[in-house]
Amino acid sequence: MRPLRDAQLGAFTFFASALPHDVCGSNGLPLTPNSIKILGRFQLLKTISHPRLCQYVDISRGKHERLVVVTEHYESSLNDFQKQRVLQIAYEALEGLEFMNKHGMVHRALNAQNVLMDGKGKVKLAKFGLYYMTDHGADVDFPIGYPSYLAPEVIAQGSVHPSDPSQGENPLPSGPKTDVWSLGVLLFELCAGRRLLQNIEISERLKFIITLGCIDDIVTVLAEEHGCLDAIRVSLKSITKKRFHSVLPSRPTPAELLVDPVFEGVSCLYAPFQQPVGLFSSSLRCAHLELPEDISQLCKDDDEEYLGERAIDEVYHLWCLAGGDLEKELTNKEIIQSKPPVCTLPKLKDVAGEAYYPLLEDEQSSLSQSNSSNELSCTVTLPLIIRERDTEYQLIRIILFDRLLKAYPYKKNLVWKEARVDIPPLIRGLAWAALLGVEGDIQAKYDSIDKDTPIPTDRQIEVDIPRCHQYDELLSSPQGHRKFRRVLKAWVVSHPDLVYWQGLDSLCAPFLWLNFNNEALAYACMSAFIPKYLYNFFLKDNSHVIQEYLTVFSQMIAFHDPELSNHLNEIGFIPDLYAIPWFLTMFTHVFPLHKIFHLWDTLLLGNSSFPFCIGVAILQQLRDRLLANGFNECILLFSDLPEIDIERCVRESINLFCWTPKSATYRQHAQPPKAQGDSSTNGFGKAANYYSSDYQDMPKTDLSREPLALSDLKAEVSPRISAEDLIDLCELSVGGQTKRSKASKPKILAVDIRSIEDFGRGHISGSISIPYSTAFSPDGELVQCPATGTLQSFRGRVIVVISHAMKSAFATHLVKVNYPRVTTLDGGINKMKPTGLLTVPSPQI
Repeated sequence: MRPLRDAQLGAFTFFASALPHDVCGSNGLPLTPNSIKILGRFQLLKTISHPRLCQYVDISRGKHERLVVVTEHYESSLNDFQKQRVLQIAYEALEGLEFMNKHGMVHRALNAQNVLMDGKGKVKLAKFGLYYMTDHGADVDFPIGYPSYLAPEVIAQGSVHPSDPSQGENPLPSGPKTDVWSLGVLLFELCAGRRLLQNIEISERLKFIITLGCIDDIVTVLAEEHGCLDAIRVSLKSITKKRFHSVLPSRPTPAELLVDPVFEGVSCLYAPFQQPVGLFSSSLRCAHLELPEDISQLCKDDDEEYLGERAIDEVYHLWCLAGGDLEKELTNKEIIQSKPPVCTLPKLKDVAGEAYYPLLEDEQSSLSQSNSSNELSCTVTLPLIIRERDTEYQLIRIILFDRLLKAYPYKKNLVWKEARVDIPPLIRGLAWAALLGVEGDIQAKYDSIDKDTPIPTDRQIEVDIPRCHQYDELLSSPQGHRKFRRVLKAWVVSHPDLVYWQGLDSLCAPFLWLNFNNEALAYACMSAFIPKYLYNFFLKDNSHVIQEYLTVFSQMIAFHDPELSNHLNEIGFIPDLYAIPWFLTMFTHVFPLHKIFHLWDTLLLGNSSFPFCIGVAILQQLRDRLLANGFNECILLFSDLPEIDIERCVRESINLFCWTPKSATYRQHAQPPKAQGDSSTNGFGKAANYYSSDYQDMPKTDLSREPLALSDLKAEVSPRISAEDLIDLCELSVGGQTKRSKASKPKILAVDIRSIEDFGRGHISGSISIPYSTAFSPDGELVQCPATGTLQSFRGRVIVVISHAMKSAFATHLVKVNYPRVTTLDGGINKMKPTGLLTVPSPQI
């Protein structure tokens, strides 16, 4: 959006027409309220940006079908014009009308108060989207337009309501030539003097217009002002019936007028409008991101309005955070004023000027820490919900992310770094796209997909959409449903090897909500998200993928919370009964959108194993109730999931993630390794080094985990870890490589269960020996609990059980006695022998 500069934020309100409460649609569901329809259509208006149009900013829905629209506003209007500028005013207005027409829109509400003037005296057309957002007036009970300026063909249609079937054939929507008539009347009034005409008797006015040869076009408009419209219309129809019922009147369109010779001396004063290059396109884009060595030189003028250079939607967002209330403002103005500026916009005067020019690298800073910077450091430590409502904090974060995204993908790593702190809600959609690695001309790719030809999946999509997050006003609107269909169908058509499963609509919802006016970006984000977190989940036969996923999840529960795992297994409450919707929709079927946004802000920073940690964190919030109940009670509990503290869930998920060895969640049906050179990074805090990439992406070696048959995987309670993971976690040096910092990894204990003799021939440095024979008899019966002795002092560490072959009984018993973080070494000690890292004790003298 354009910068605010000398503009104000204005608001106007109107009511949508109410629908009967006892009427349902053809699908058996209640009719969508007209206010919801208008809200959905309005979203497109936010993308219409032109120097001659007042920018639409937001819309809110109140009680009794009330809608409040926020828009760019100026105090001056056409009433304040200078007569010598008539041609320039006409040209500028036509520029705005032509741009609207290119987007399939007609103003239909032109009058002197809706042609505003900015600080430089340039035309700004206001309320240009009212006719479009109300479906050509179908969703409101009042006419769109001002009778004195309506074209004769519009007046001839009368007051037929477009959606009223009892009125017969619906009238055609107004076209571009309608606005030309309205503009012509405005200009005529300006030139002739409106006050002069108003003082002339009606009979004299009619004679005056007759002398202009315009009786059939103008007389109706003038007659309306004196209460004789109906009588004049009847007589006029009999004289000029053909003219009134002409579908396309013989006047020119705005585009045709702009090239008229009358504007030859004016058009040269205006440069052609060029649409700014978007973030994801095939066009080259640039932004001036360099800052002087001494940034304080940019902030010398204390009176400079830095906030005025920010986008209008940013300023409005900050106003809302500062406590702005649209309806309250209009109430204070005694609803409704012709010029309703929002007067309580926070000045943000205390924000230091350097905040508007964030540095991307700390070492470049030559400034001392300002009070504002110190306060920002304190704000970062506050809960996320408070940070998201802090006006100054959000201003600084928005500016920083805006700068980083302008340098995307060059500054991709810094986007990751800042996203670990938090993501400003205002630009979450673009930030997610950057985290998912979306690049290139996404619009061209989306446009090339056939979204119109019927396919077998259409019916299922039609059934699912009206049930998907329909509590949300935006997604429940007809526009939302149409966009849902297009994005989902685009994904299905462009992935012929996959199929539509129920739940895909829920998965699409966050991306569509964040990118409502950019279907291509919603599709691109969804297409990048699914391979990373849900690879092959949407195969026609996905049972082997789902079963492996659930088995690994079951092992994760045992790894992090063995007591809960033992209880759930005893009562038969397995993940198959509750977790499939969790993972198939990445929790979008479980949580409302506002919780999903916070959850996915963190999910997108983790690798493909992070969803397991989220699942365990959810179970741990329900832990007490699960441990106290049996199978039937647990089923009932999950049929109506209790309220989950999403911030606590995120914190605990990160902690669980950092305690999970990365190879413990290996799945052979996960996404294959990416091409070398993908520099995307992720991780959380100190664990960023260890978890800098997904285990699935690491090149496979002789020390990597081997694929395991599903039956064998299900037989093991504890997860396995690879030999390379063990080497890394034990800080063993391989080939002279530098060791990683211990602070970035979970603490580990290697437990060697081979015989004393085998242990003496070679073992991993730092491991302890607990021979299997001392704990279990030859037939596998437990002789002595291994957890009651040496292991007790190491409780809480990640325990890796090492043997010749895979003897899972030892690890299984540790889990049974509620020992957490138990794993086994994939391939046993044999995997370690070729490395030369086994230690042989020195002989005793």
